[in-house]
Amino acid sequence: MPYRDHDDDPAGFGSGDDQRQDKGKHLATDKTDTNEQQCDFDEPGIAPSLNESLSAPTATDTDNDSIEPDRWTDDEGYAESTSTRYLSSIASDIRRGVEENGRLYAAYGMHKQWLPIDDEELDRNDLQHYKFTLLLGNRLFICPVPSDPQKILDLGTGSGIWAIEVADMFPSAEVIGVDLAPTQPNLIPPNLSFEIDDIENDWLWGENKFDFIHARELIMAIRDWPRLFRQAKRALKPGAYLQLGASVPLFSSDDDTLPKDSAYLETAQIFFDMSAKVGVSGMEPLSWTKYLEEEGYEDIVQKMYKIPTNPWPKDERLKRIGALELTHYRDGIMNVFARGYKDILGGDETYFQVLMARARNEVVDRNMHSWVPYSYVVYAKKPGTSS
Repeated sequence: MPYRDHDDDPAGFGSGDDQRQDKGKHLATDKTDTNEQQCDFDEPGIAPSLNESLSAPTATDTDNDSIEPDRWTDDEGYAESTSTRYLSSIASDIRRGVEENGRLYAAYGMHKQWLPIDDEELDRNDLQHYKFTLLLGNRLFICPVPSDPQKILDLGTGSGIWAIEVADMFPSAEVIGVDLAPTQPNLIPPNLSFEIDDIENDWLWGENKFDFIHARELIMAIRDWPRLFRQAKRALKPGAYLQLGASVPLFSSDDDTLPKDSAYLETAQIFFDMSAKVGVSGMEPLSWTKYLEEEGYEDIVQKMYKIPTNPWPKDERLKRIGALELTHYRDGIMNVFARGYKDILGGDETYFQVLMARARNEVVDRNMHSWVPYSYVVYAKKPGTSS
């Protein structure tokens, strides 16, 4: 399908010097066995209970097999260099933003945003997309979707890569990607459009409009999940699905190689402290199934996938996923901390720098076989029968 220039769209975001032209990849949607590390929770309509203290899912929470670590010669730079191999070059067209500490952040929206919107962040966003599709067995989604959907909505579209690939997969569908910032490419499929909007505001798309709504990695952006689910249910056609995905930094290891005094674990606690201060609960994905049930959704399914925190696994697919997760932590999460630790928590800058240095050393240590749960891939159906 020939792509159109996003500049031709009167609702577009302006022109850019560079255009990404290689994002329209077709990903298989068959449900053949991919040996993915995953499990279903026993009761998908009820969120798993956790202690108030920072803890990861236990063996009773999941059916995941332990991940086998690889053997290697010591090389402290290996994990970081492996991750760097997966970096790709993308372009952006940013019209609005505020600069802080040398990074650009979205200026639009109800609340201050934690993550930047510059090219470096969009590179990371694309890498996360590759990581998630690998994790799902080279699939863009795992919920039931009609073979000929007419309208699809991507919430918090970021760089737009998921929306672009879905638009290529379903050329007859109208695909809409929405985000706070105009950071998407100009050259896009003709059936795709991007909109600037805050999805925490009232939705204006109308009722019974979408065959599928997708949202991924929005835990730092949404304050009121029940309201979001309520608006999504209204916008979905009867019988259509909402799919969500998010990681929760409940780091764990299957062989006790993650020390209890790890700086890595301390950064996770900082994340939860910061999120609580600004009214965003980092633990909300564990309550998604409860909220969805309360809002009247049906056929609620929740899955959990293990994400290695660096390329320590023996399995090549998991090794690649670990390299991508390392990039996410190093280039993404640390930026969140850099913006919020002092301003939000009033923390000591010197202590923060020392902690980050320790965390950087730990995160590339392949003797530490840690993983983080990409919990909480959840999908649910609006009651009714699809037409």
